[in-house]
Amino acid sequence: MYDNRDSIDFGKTEIPKLFRSIFVPTLLGMVFNMAFVLTDGVFVGHGVGPDGLASVNLIAPIMMLVTGLGMMFGVGSSVVAAVHLAKGNRKAARINVTQAYYACVFFALLLGGVLYACPDRILPLLGVSDMLMPMAKEYYLYFIPTTIFLMFQLVGEFVIRLDGSPKFAMYANIVPAVLNMILDYVFIFPCGMGVKGAALATDIGTGVGALLTLIYMVRYAKNLRFYRLKWTQTSLKLSLRNVGYMIKLGFPAFVGEFAISATILTGNLVIGYYMGDHGVEAYSVICYLFPVVYMIFSAVSQSAQPIISFNYGAALKQRTLRTFVHSVSISLAFAAVMTALFVLFSPNIISVFLGAGSQAFQLAVQGLPLFSVGFLFMAFNVSAIGYFQSIEQSGLATFLMALRGIFGVVSAFLLLPLLFGIESLWIAVPVAEFITFVVEVALHLFSKPTQPQQV
Repeated sequence: MYDNRDSIDFGKTEIPKLFRSIFVPTLLGMVFNMAFVLTDGVFVGHGVGPDGLASVNLIAPIMMLVTGLGMMFGVGSSVVAAVHLAKGNRKAARINVTQAYYACVFFALLLGGVLYACPDRILPLLGVSDMLMPMAKEYYLYFIPTTIFLMFQLVGEFVIRLDGSPKFAMYANIVPAVLNMILDYVFIFPCGMGVKGAALATDIGTGVGALLTLIYMVRYAKNLRFYRLKWTQTSLKLSLRNVGYMIKLGFPAFVGEFAISATILTGNLVIGYYMGDHGVEAYSVICYLFPVVYMIFSAVSQSAQPIISFNYGAALKQRTLRTFVHSVSISLAFAAVMTALFVLFSPNIISVFLGAGSQAFQLAVQGLPLFSVGFLFMAFNVSAIGYFQSIEQSGLATFLMALRGIFGVVSAFLLLPLLFGIESLWIAVPVAEFITFVVEVALHLFSKPTQPQQV
C-alpha cells in the first residue's frame, strides 16, 4: 500500500508520468465520491421522494462550506510544506502540517457548535420553505457530525499525497464512499429512516475517512509526521502567523467551495421564486450533477498542486509551466466528454433521479443541456486558478474564484431572467464561467512570476 512513496520524485520524474502517479489514484477516489453523491441522490429521490431530494439539496451549501474549510487548510498547508520540502527543510514542513491540524480542530468544533445551536435561524437563510422545514431540519441536525469529520479527512488527503502516498489518499476516499453507499441503502430502504438515515450514513462514512488519514499521519507518514509543538508565547505567535499564511494560500479553495454553495443557494432562491418547488426539485438534480463534474476538475487541480508547488519552490520554472499545461489539457478532455453526455442523454440521466411523468422531470430535461455548455470554461478556470494558488499568487486566485463562483453567478441569476426570460436561468453558471475565462486569459498573459516566500 505504501511502496509508491520512494518512487515519487517531484523534481526529476517526467511530468506526464509524475502527474499520472498522483492523478489516477486521486481520480479513482473522486469517482467513488461521485458514485456516492449520485447514489445518495437516487436513494433519497426514490426512497424518500422529491421533497426529500429537495430537502437534502437545500442543506448542501453547508457541505460545501465545510469542504471549503477543509480544502483551505489542506491546500494552504500542502503548498507551504511543498516549498519547504523542495528546500530540504523537512522539520518546517512537519511543523506547518501540525499547525494546520490544530487550526482544523478549532474551526471544526466552532462550526459544529454554531450549526447545532442555531438551526431555526440558519435553515430559513438556506431557502427552506415551511412545507420542507420538518424534513430539512431532521436531515440538518443528524448531518452536523459530518462537518467535523470531513475537515480532517480533506486536510489529511492533501498531506498524504504530498508525502508521496497518493494510493493511501485514494483509499481514504474509497472506503468512506463505499460505506456511505451501503449504509444509505440499509438506512433508507430496509430501516425506513428517510433523510435521517442518509445523514447518518454520511456521518459514519466521513468519520471512517477522517480516522484513516489520522492513522496514516501517526503510523505511516514518511516526511510529514506530526511534530510536537511548543506552547510558549513566542511559539503560539509563530503558529498564528503560519496558520494565517496557510489560510491566505488556501483561501481560494475555500472560495471555490463557497462558490458552489452560492451557486446552489442562489439558484434555489431564484428558481424557487420563478418556478416554485417543482423548479427547485429540478434544480436539485442539476446540483447533484454539478459537484460531480466539478470534482473531476478538482481532481486534476489537486493532482497538479504538489508538483507545481514543489517545482516552484525549487525554482524549476519550465517544469512548473509544463505541469500546468498538462493539467489544463486533461481537464478540457474530461469537460468535452461530460458536455456531450449531458447534452445527448439528458432525459436518461434525469430519469435516474426523477420519474418521467413529473413536472420537475420536464424542467430538469430542459435545463441540464443548457447548464452543461459551461463545462469547457469551468475546466480551464479551475486549472488556472489552481496554478495561481500553487505558486503563492493567492490574491489573484481568490479574485478569479470569487468572480466565477460568487459575483458572476449571483449577477447572472438575478439579471438573466429579467433580460431574457425564465429559461435563461439555466445558463447563469455558463455565463459566469465564460466571463471569468475571458478575464483569466487576460490576467494570465500579463501576470509576473513570483519568488517563493519563507514561512
